Amino acid sequence: MRWSQTLIPTLREDPQDADVPSQKLMIRAGLIRKLGAGLFTYLPLGLAALRNAERIVREEMDKAGALEMLMPVLQPADLWKESGRFDGFGDLMCKFTDRNGHINVLGPTHEEVVTHHVRCEINSYRQLPVTLYQIQTKFRDEIRPRFGVIRAREFLMKDAYSFDTDWEGLNKSYQKMYDAYNATFKRAGLRFCIVEADSGLMGGDVSHEFMVLAEIGEDLLLRCDKCLYGANREKAECINEGKKWDLVHAPTYAPVQEVATPGVSTVDAVAKFLRTPAERIVKTLIYKVKGEPVAVLVRGDHEANPAKLAKHFGTAQIELADAATIEKATGGPLGFSGPVGLKIRKVADNTLMNLTNAVTGANKLDTHIVNVNLDRDFTIDAYADLRFAAAGDRCPRCEGTLALSHGIEVGHTFKLGTKYSESLKAEFLNDKGELKPCIMGCYGIGVSRLLAAAIENSHDKDGILWPPGLAPYSVHLVSVNPKDAKVATASAKLYESLNAAGIQVLWDDRDAQAGVKFKDADLLGMPVRLTLGGRGVDAGTVDLKPRNEAAQRPVPLAAVVAEVRSALEKYAATFAK
Repeated sequence: MRWSQTLIPTLREDPQDADVPSQKLMIRAGLIRKLGAGLFTYLPLGLAALRNAERIVREEMDKAGALEMLMPVLQPADLWKESGRFDGFGDLMCKFTDRNGHINVLGPTHEEVVTHHVRCEINSYRQLPVTLYQIQTKFRDEIRPRFGVIRAREFLMKDAYSFDTDWEGLNKSYQKMYDAYNATFKRAGLRFCIVEADSGLMGGDVSHEFMVLAEIGEDLLLRCDKCLYGANREKAECINEGKKWDLVHAPTYAPVQEVATPGVSTVDAVAKFLRTPAERIVKTLIYKVKGEPVAVLVRGDHEANPAKLAKHFGTAQIELADAATIEKATGGPLGFSGPVGLKIRKVADNTLMNLTNAVTGANKLDTHIVNVNLDRDFTIDAYADLRFAAAGDRCPRCEGTLALSHGIEVGHTFKLGTKYSESLKAEFLNDKGELKPCIMGCYGIGVSRLLAAAIENSHDKDGILWPPGLAPYSVHLVSVNPKDAKVATASAKLYESLNAAGIQVLWDDRDAQAGVKFKDADLLGMPVRLTLGGRGVDAGTVDLKPRNEAAQRPVPLAAVVAEVRSALEKYAATFAK
């Protein structure tokens, strides 16, 4: 493609409303333009990269035996009511009533739709297993769209769904998708890891996230420094090491005592006021579970994990109680809740099993209790792993230590089981003539997010360093002084020979200063830059420079195709490490 015949509106300065490197560079390089909050238009160069991402995803899905289809973005709300998820998505889902009075939604995902089609078209075990996929636009009305296309309201997604006759079949289908995801992200040149994840609104018991490691990643990951264990912070397991808090310093229970703590309600403030470490303080959090108040106890230096709480209580209907509910349940104000004398159900994190001589709220304004002990002063109804794991925790799989890192989710796989097939009646007759629900899996890739994740992984102060698989063009040909007839002629011949060899070329044929062209070439970040000027034409050479190297070198024009291919292979190898 000739630069003069396409649209690449590059910018010299960072846009003021861009937060992260990928967003800044995608706008500056003329890949995208913002239309509204969380809404982006892909300009020609950005669309070329997006189509490359689609191609990689499609090829790996096809190789894994998945069948492509295309489902509408617009979905009848009745399907979501059948599955029971119509209210669960809340304001993330865009809903509206059409002229006929029917409620519709803009699909945030397509489990309901694909399950509906399967129940209509598949009725025998002989038609299974089958995995169906699409690459389609999704819409989620994010409260705070941010980071450009990383968290946009409208985005391009590949979603696949497997249907099997039994769990053994699901395990095989799941493994095929798991392997296909590994191949996809390697081809895309991403630095990624795989972690266990919480299934959330999707349902199911087993899920994995494919995370691109990046400082700006919104997801927090805990990974072991010795084994392959890794998990999203919401999912990461915590082990109870059976620590006896005061076995040495206070081997016996001390007398319980109320202490005035005027205006002191937070853990940090209480710790400072009483001159005690935060781990000796017990946070008593009042949640509403299915409308009823429940006390959740965690150590002062830990945080309660809502995902684990929801799983423990077996419901998504869980939220922190408001001040009025807290006062009614405890008799005291927000910030001073404690387990002593509390009449409501109490559950505690496993780390509190051996609690001795701790500090808690007194259920009175400006008052705490010291030397609180389990069994003597209060009882617990149930213990469970209810907290967020933290850096420094012991690995739940080995003797290693967990470290915290940030990641961008680019893929997510779920073993759904019968969550949707039962509610939507996607059933088949087995070989015994029995009616059984299909066993389902679900597999998503954020196609548009791949571009931003790749740029977060690979950029420098001058611009993008595209992975070869995603780069809009493999070669950026710069003509120095294209008004010179011999330069124009030689450049055109070079451009045509590279294209004939199947190497995609962006030819900067503009009448612009060489410095401007070089800055744009670095900004756009194609894998290889070729520079051709009058002296090169006379010498029969063109200067070749890989994007990740500082120096350029002359290569013979007659051997340029072989030299470019060699340079591209060497460049690609740096992304395979």
